[in-house]
Amino acid sequence: MTWTISETYEADKISQNGNKFLIANGFMGYRGTLEEFGKEQFCAVNLLGIYDQVGAQWREPINAPNPFAIQLFAESQSLSVLDTVPIEHQQQLDFRYGIHKRHTVCALADGNQIDYQIERFMSMDDVHSLNAQIKISVLKETKIVLKVGIDGDVWDINGPHLENFQMEDEGLYSALHVQTHEQHCPMSVGQQIALSHHYQSKKVVSEQQIVNELAVTILPDQPLVVDVYTAIVHGRESYQTAACVKQSVVASAFKGYEKTLHAHQNKWDELWKNADVEVEGDPEAQRAIRYSIYHLLSLGPRHAQNLSIPARGLSGQTYKGAVFWDTEMFLFPFFLRTEPAVAKALLNYRVETLPGALKKAAMYGYEGAFYAWESQEGGYDATSDYNVTDVFTDRPMRTYFKDKQIHINGAIVHAIWSYIQGKGDDSFLLSGAGEVILACAEFYVSYSFFKPQKNRYELLDVIGPDEYHERVNNNLYTNFMAKQTVEIGLKVIQYYEKNAPKKLAAYFSINDKEHTKTLWQDFAKRLYIPQMNEATQVIEQFDGYFDLEDVAVDTVASRLLHPREYWGGAYGVAADTQVIKQADVVLLLALFSQTFPQSTLEQNWQYYEKRTEHGSSLSACMYAILASKIGKADWAYPYFVKSATIDISGESKQFAGNIYIGGTHPAASGGAWMTIVEGFAGVTIEEEKISLDPHLPSHWQSLKFKIMHQQICYQIDIGKDYWSCKSVETL
Repeated sequence: MTWTISETYEADKISQNGNKFLIANGFMGYRGTLEEFGKEQFCAVNLLGIYDQVGAQWREPINAPNPFAIQLFAESQSLSVLDTVPIEHQQQLDFRYGIHKRHTVCALADGNQIDYQIERFMSMDDVHSLNAQIKISVLKETKIVLKVGIDGDVWDINGPHLENFQMEDEGLYSALHVQTHEQHCPMSVGQQIALSHHYQSKKVVSEQQIVNELAVTILPDQPLVVDVYTAIVHGRESYQTAACVKQSVVASAFKGYEKTLHAHQNKWDELWKNADVEVEGDPEAQRAIRYSIYHLLSLGPRHAQNLSIPARGLSGQTYKGAVFWDTEMFLFPFFLRTEPAVAKALLNYRVETLPGALKKAAMYGYEGAFYAWESQEGGYDATSDYNVTDVFTDRPMRTYFKDKQIHINGAIVHAIWSYIQGKGDDSFLLSGAGEVILACAEFYVSYSFFKPQKNRYELLDVIGPDEYHERVNNNLYTNFMAKQTVEIGLKVIQYYEKNAPKKLAAYFSINDKEHTKTLWQDFAKRLYIPQMNEATQVIEQFDGYFDLEDVAVDTVASRLLHPREYWGGAYGVAADTQVIKQADVVLLLALFSQTFPQSTLEQNWQYYEKRTEHGSSLSACMYAILASKIGKADWAYPYFVKSATIDISGESKQFAGNIYIGGTHPAASGGAWMTIVEGFAGVTIEEEKISLDPHLPSHWQSLKFKIMHQQICYQIDIGKDYWSCKSVETL
C-alpha cells in the first residue's frame, strides 16, 4: 500500500488524475491520462527546458507528440472509457518505480468480456525512452482492432507550437518529425511495435498523426501481448533527431520490454537508496512522504548539468514552465542532502542565466543582477505585466511580480552558499557562482534607499512571498535575505582576494573594490530589519501591516463575488486586510529559527497562522516546520499532511482569476521532506556538526532517513526515547 495509489474512472477527475498519476524522468513528463485520451482530456508529454512562443501569446514549454495514442476495439465496439462504461476499471501508479498501470474490463453484448491491462514507464536508464506493454485477454474468441500511433495534435495552452509535420513509415516502426514554431527546433518521436500474435496491419496517416491499425484474433487461452517502444529527441541535444530517435527505439526493442523495465527499476533502486524516509506508526504518512519523494526524484535533470525544475514540474505548461524561487527554497534542500550532483545542476542553471539577470537589472536602471521571477532559457523573464485576468471583465489585471519580487536574488544566493557549506567545496565560487553572489549583492545595494533622517537603508516598493500585498515597504523576509546576500558577497570578495585576485580584478577595479567593500559593509550594518513588538513579540510583515483591517480569513472569503476571484492586487479582497496568501514572516523564522528566541517563534506562528489563507502550496510546510521547532509537532502534523498529499487529494487552487494554474506541486513535495528532516527530526547543520532536536507526532513510533553533508552520508534514527546520527558511507 505504501508504494501505490489508485483510482477508478470519474470523468470530473480527468484533469486532477493527470497530475496525480504523472510519470517523469527529468527529461520529460507524461501526464497520468489514459491511453485513449487526447488533448481534450489534457494528455501531454511535457519536455524540460525547451520553449516556444506563438504570436503575442505567453511563451511556454513544448508538449511533444504523444507516442502512446492507443485505442482498442472489439467486434467494432470502442472499449474506451469515454465510449463504453467498464464493469471494472482501476488506474494505478507504482511510485516505487514510476510505473503507470491501468486495468479495464468491458462487457460485450454477447456476454463476452475483454480484459486489458496497459503499463508504461519513462525510462530512468535512457531518458529519451518511453515503453509500454499491453495485455489483452477474452472469454470468447474475439476479433479486436488495436490502434497504436503517434498523435501530434497536442494539448497546448498558448499554442500551437508544432509545425512542419513529416511522417516516417517502416512497417511497425513509425516516426513523426516536427519543428517548433518560434525557433524551428527539430523534434522526432519514434515508435516500434512488437506483437505476440499473428496480425494484419494497416497504416493510417493524417496531417498530424501516424497510426498502426492492427487486426488480431484472440482466443480465450491465448492472451495478446503487445510491446510498444518509443523515444523522443529534440534539437537542443542533436539536430540529427530522426537518426537519434530511431537508434533509441531500436535499442529498446532489441533488449525487449522486460530488460528495459529492469534497467529502469535498477536506476530507481539507486535513487531510493539515499532518498527514502521510513515512518513507523502512520501508514498514510509513510505513503504520502514516499509519494512526495517520488515526485522530487522524477524531476531531477540528471541528463544535463545546467537545467532546473519548473514550478509545476513536468506536468504541463502551467506557469509557462518557468523556474521560480520555489526551486532554490523548497526543492534544492532535498537534492543537496540526497543527490548533490542534481543540486549543483540546479545552481549551474542560475550561473548560466546570469547574463539575463544582468540585462534585466540594467533594464530597470539598477546595477548588478536581478533574476527573472519566471525564468525560461537564457534567464528570459516570462512574467507577464498582466499575470491575472479579472473574472468580471475578462480583462488582464496589472501585476508587479516581475518588477518587485526582488527576494528571488536572496533565494539563489542562499542556495549557493548552502551548497558550498554542505558540499565542503568552495571551488564552485570559481566556476561562476561567485559572480552570481556578487551581482545579486550589487543589485540589492543599488536598489536600496538610504534615509538620512533614520540613518538606515530601506528596500521600498517590493513584494514579499505574500503576493496579496503588492508594492510594500521593508518586507521583513526580503530585507533579511538582502542583508544575508550582501554579507555573503563580502565573504566572496575576501575569498577572491586570497584565492582568485585576477577574477576579483576582472569584476572590480582596485578603487571600485575598496569603495564597494566599504559601501556593502555599511549596507549590511544599517539595512533596516523590522523588529518584534516588545509587548507581543510579533514582527510586522512590512511597514503599515498592523494598520490594515484585522479580519478573519473566512470573513474575507465571504466577500468574494466569484469563486475564481483573485484575492490580491490593487482591488483584491485581501489587499487592505491582514489576511495573507502564504507564509512570509513564518517562512523567515522557519529558515532562521536559531536567530530568534523560542517565544518569538511561537508568538509569530500563532499570530500569522490565523491570518494566512494558504493560497500557495508553498505555505503549509513552513507552518509545519516552525511548529515543530517550537515543540508543537501535533500543530505541525496537519500542515505536513496538507503538503505531502496535495497532489494525492487534488485540494489546491486551479485558477488565479481566469488563468489555469493546475499541475503538480513539487515545492510542496520538497516542503514535506523539509518538514520531516528540519521539523520533526530537528536536524540543524553548522559547518561539520549535525545536531538533532526531534519532535515526532505523538502517534509516530519511529523515523529513519539519510542525509549527506560534506561527502559523508549519515543515517538518522529517531524513536520515542532515542535518536542517533551515524556516518554510514564516505562519498
